[in-house]
Amino acid sequence: MTAIYAKPTHPHAVTELCDEGAQLYASALRTGRITRVEVEPAPCLVEFGLLHPDPDDANWLRPVPPSVALAQRLHPLEREIQDRRRLAIELTDSFDPFVAISTQSAASIHAITVLEGFERINAALNSATAECKTTVLTIQPGGGRPVDALTQALERDRPLTDRGVSIRTLYQHTARHSQGTLAYVDRISGGKVQVRTLEELIERLIIFDGTVAFIPASDDRRVALELRHPGLVEYLSKVFEQLWQRAVPLTEEVPYDITSDGITGVQRTIAKLLIEGHVDEAIARRLGMNVRTCRAHIAKIAAALGSGSRAQLGYLIAQSGILEKDH
Repeated sequence: MTAIYAKPTHPHAVTELCDEGAQLYASALRTGRITRVEVEPAPCLVEFGLLHPDPDDANWLRPVPPSVALAQRLHPLEREIQDRRRLAIELTDSFDPFVAISTQSAASIHAITVLEGFERINAALNSATAECKTTVLTIQPGGGRPVDALTQALERDRPLTDRGVSIRTLYQHTARHSQGTLAYVDRISGGKVQVRTLEELIERLIIFDGTVAFIPASDDRRVALELRHPGLVEYLSKVFEQLWQRAVPLTEEVPYDITSDGITGVQRTIAKLLIEGHVDEAIARRLGMNVRTCRAHIAKIAAALGSGSRAQLGYLIAQSGILEKDH
C-alpha cells in the first residue's frame, strides 16, 4: 500500500509516461482492471490519476477512461489560456492609444537612416538602384575616381540604363583628365546618360526617383545617411539642379577666361579659397586635384602677382582685382 501512494522513484511528466506505466495502463484498459501488486513498478499511474481504487475490491484498481483523464488535464490549461487571452485583450486596449503616436514617430525615424560600413552602404544603394524607375541624379566630387569604384558603379548603373532610367552626373573639371573616369563615361554613356563638370562641387550625393537620397556622414565615407524625408530629398534635388545649370557638358570645352596676368579660372578659384583661409590640402580636396597640382597653381598665381611670400600673396590677391572677374 505504501509503495502505491509514495512519490514516484522515477518522476516524469504525464506527457512522458514511462514505458512500463504505458504498458500497464493499456493492459488495465483492455481487461477493465489491474491488481495493486502489478502496478507497484509504476506508481506514476496512480499519481497521474490514470487508475483509481476498485470500489468492490480493495486489491484491484480500475483504469480511468483516457477521454476523462485527458479532460482533467486539459481543463486547467484551457482556463489558463482563457486568462491569458483576457490579459492580451486588456493589454491591447491599454496600448491602442499609443499605437498611432508610435506609427507617426517611426515614420520620422525611418526618414533618416544611418548606414555604417561599406557593405551596408552598398547594399542600400543596390536596393535603391533595383527599385529605381525613372531618374538618378549624382554628384561625384574629387576628380578621377578609383578603378574599383568605377567598376562597381558600372555594374550598378548598367541595369538602370538598360531599362530606360535617365542618369545625370556632375563631376569636377579635374575629372576631364582622368582616363578611368572618361572610359567609364564612354561605356555608360547613351541617350539616357548626361555628364557635366564644375570647378567646385558639394559632397557626394545620389538621388533616386526624387524619393530617396544618399549623402556621406563621415570624411572617410564609411558612414552614410539614407534620406527619405520628402522635404530633404526635394531640397537636395533643387541644389543639384542649380549646380547642373552652372555646369559644362563633358562634350564641350571648359570656357576658362585668362586674365592679362595669365591667371586662369581655376587659379582664380584657388586664389579665392586662399584668402578665405583654406590650407592647400583643403583647397585640393574641394577642387578634386592632388596637393602637388594645387601648389603648382598657387606658385603660378604668386609669380603672376609678384608675391615673395605666402603672407604677401593673400594681400596681393585682394588688391589685384582678379576675383572681381568672377562676378
